[in-house]
Amino acid sequence: MDVLAPLTQRRSVPSRLLAAPGPDRAQLETLLTAAMRVPDHGKLAPWRFVLIEGEARHVLGERLVARAREIDPNAPAAALEKDRERFCFAPTIVAVVATPVAGHKVPVVEQLLSGGAVCFALLLAAQGMGFGAQWLTGWAAYDREILAGLGLAPEEQLLGFIHIGTPQGEAPERLRPALPDKLSVFRP
Repeated sequence: MDVLAPLTQRRSVPSRLLAAPGPDRAQLETLLTAAMRVPDHGKLAPWRFVLIEGEARHVLGERLVARAREIDPNAPAAALEKDRERFCFAPTIVAVVATPVAGHKVPVVEQLLSGGAVCFALLLAAQGMGFGAQWLTGWAAYDREILAGLGLAPEEQLLGFIHIGTPQGEAPERLRPALPDKLSVFRP
């Protein structure tokens, strides 16, 4: 078994290519439990999950449309339709929320990085379980009104919406950076 295969073969499956079935309750608990096994300096667990599935996905899409119209009354119909459908494809969406502990000796940036690791671990766990997944944000991830509607407190941040489902096609490969372009060597 190639232990690096989950990393070297990882690809995001576009949310539009994700459909039912998604993980059942036992599988979802396994995925989320695995995703929490990340570096967490200070053992703060500075993150939490909000599960979005079923009719809630469509309700959230309608809230995005309403909010987009508030922000821009002249928003193009195509943009509004994209917002309406944004959460309608994957049967399971997990919003990963940063819950940083302010004033702690562990800097907030390290706490946010731990939450980012949760997002990535969830992608890997979903792929390992045979599902496709995509980590998305978009404007809604930064809009305080939308976030409040998802139950986020003012001090919380949304790190990503992890869309999980059964792939309905091949995940596209993308150009990856060449290691020599990204590697430098410290030589004092």
